[in-house]
Amino acid sequence: MKQQYKYNPETLSYEKVNVSFGRRLFRIVLVSAPSILLGLLLALVFTRRIDSPKEKELKVMVDKQERELKRLHKEMLLANEVLDVVEERDENLYRSVLYADEFPVEMRRMGTGGSDKYSYLKGMPSDSLLLLTSTSMDRLQRRLNAQSLSFRELLKLVKNKETMITCIPSIQPVRNTDLKKPISGYGWRIDPIYKTRQMHTGMDFTAPKGTEVYATGDGVVELVENKAWGYGKSIVINHGFGYKTRYAHLSAIGVSEGQKVKRGFLIGLIGSTGRSTGPHLHYEVVKNGKKVNPIAYYHSDLTPSQYEELLKSSNKSSKALD
Repeated sequence: MKQQYKYNPETLSYEKVNVSFGRRLFRIVLVSAPSILLGLLLALVFTRRIDSPKEKELKVMVDKQERELKRLHKEMLLANEVLDVVEERDENLYRSVLYADEFPVEMRRMGTGGSDKYSYLKGMPSDSLLLLTSTSMDRLQRRLNAQSLSFRELLKLVKNKETMITCIPSIQPVRNTDLKKPISGYGWRIDPIYKTRQMHTGMDFTAPKGTEVYATGDGVVELVENKAWGYGKSIVINHGFGYKTRYAHLSAIGVSEGQKVKRGFLIGLIGSTGRSTGPHLHYEVVKNGKKVNPIAYYHSDLTPSQYEELLKSSNKSSKALD
């Protein structure tokens, strides 16, 4: 820095100006500050806009992982769509053919963990996409596990199908040639004694006293009753696979408890015992403890036209016979 002088009017001469070190340093900083600030700003801009080779490599990897996650998520959506078709066939085809119960809905929706299961994903690159893919994967796994259980159950039924086919009720308990109208079907009917509307839990086949009654499927005679009221003389056959049948108001019984019977085996004769207004057979089908409409269990000995005629006849009658 150049030597500075100042004029002294008292001595009429120029005198040297002595500047302290601190003052000199302050002047240097003051002069250099704009350059330093500009340099810092330029460094900040360049470091933010220009990635290092390592940062570029990491960015490429993250982008690649994100594309792969999107591809996996798309494939899982497709797999879930295919599984929708499999589940639909399971319920409406396979289980229908094998007379299997509906697979429990709660089994198909089995849980896989708490709400904090995916907390470790927060803060990761593409964490929202990771969360979406992880939940989709869990859902797919849950549905596949449930479908595996369902198929395992159906496989057991397939292995027992030959036995099951002979056991499940599938014929009329009375020959068509022996039947006389009216036939009272399953559903709400007028009670013949109390004249009130009540649920009729079976099907009434009208035929002359002494008409032969046949077992509708293979099974074991579980119960033989002889009551003055109610079902009167009746038989209950356990067919296994959740099925039972009852034959009521008989005039005679030809089997005993514990006896094994085959489909078409003569088990008794039509009568009007118990709570009955005339000779007929009251026939019930019980599936898994619930009385169901017997009309669905005559497919082995009726033609389509005969079945339609039976259906019309049972629906026309508004009165039960017991």
